[in-house]
Amino acid sequence: MTQDAFGEPTTRNDDEQDVPDVPDATTETTNEDADATGAERPEARLERAVRAAEQALIEFEIAVETFRVEVENFSRLHHQRLGPMYARLDELDAMIAEARAARSGDPEDLRKAREARALVQPMPGVEELFHDWLDSDGLSAEAAAMLTDQPVQPPKRVRPTDEVRKLYRDLARKAHPDLAQDDTERERREEFITRVNGAYGRGDEALLRELAEEWAAGPVPEAPRLGENEELYARLDWLAKRKELLTIVAQDLEQSAIGAMLQMAPDDPDRLLEEIAEQLLAEVSGRESELARLVRP
Repeated sequence: MTQDAFGEPTTRNDDEQDVPDVPDATTETTNEDADATGAERPEARLERAVRAAEQALIEFEIAVETFRVEVENFSRLHHQRLGPMYARLDELDAMIAEARAARSGDPEDLRKAREARALVQPMPGVEELFHDWLDSDGLSAEAAAMLTDQPVQPPKRVRPTDEVRKLYRDLARKAHPDLAQDDTERERREEFITRVNGAYGRGDEALLRELAEEWAAGPVPEAPRLGENEELYARLDWLAKRKELLTIVAQDLEQSAIGAMLQMAPDDPDRLLEEIAEQLLAEVSGRESELARLVRP
């Protein structure tokens, strides 16, 4: 996901073909927009603006949700692939600090050694965080292979497939809660979209297809029936405020450590992980050499 001039996330070129045409406020007047004399109703232009704003907001939300899933998946894979190396570096830093303190006996070196050791003490939830890398004996065989530059099983995809992304966008556009005209319909759409988001986050193409069939067979929402000018202006105001909130969410995602990292290689995040892994392995080797010199008799 990139940012346009207004700081909004936008989909990449491979997704643009899925974006439907958004009615423009200058669209030619239809019979429904005209009164008995053939003149355009005063509310017609405002109604078109509301519809265009609704569609634009939905596309914005789709872009934000797509990037959120990418960030979460990349964060999970980052921890699984690189967590053991970060842990090894912390352990080596503690051992180096302790070796220096043992040699010098300096109070400052002793303090630094205690602080370094505190960083590698077990933390709540660490087993869950590194559940694929830790076993009862410590590092699993796969984690040990990573640290010794041995081949390991390829990781799962960082992002859902293109087909999954397309299914998600189609469903989000059709069933989005912002298209509801009453509380009952909004509640139904919110429950459905929650399930859609869950399936998309897991990359579950089969479930998304089932949800598409379910939506197609469900009750058909009534056609939008906009009220007077005051209601239309209130709707535009709500859409604007919702967009502001989403902009903050998008900025937080893009400015996060994982989000910024993902944007460095949006088309090939696996390659980025491999590059970081190589750098960490070099750091581990350097630390081990330094420790060996310190403990040498």
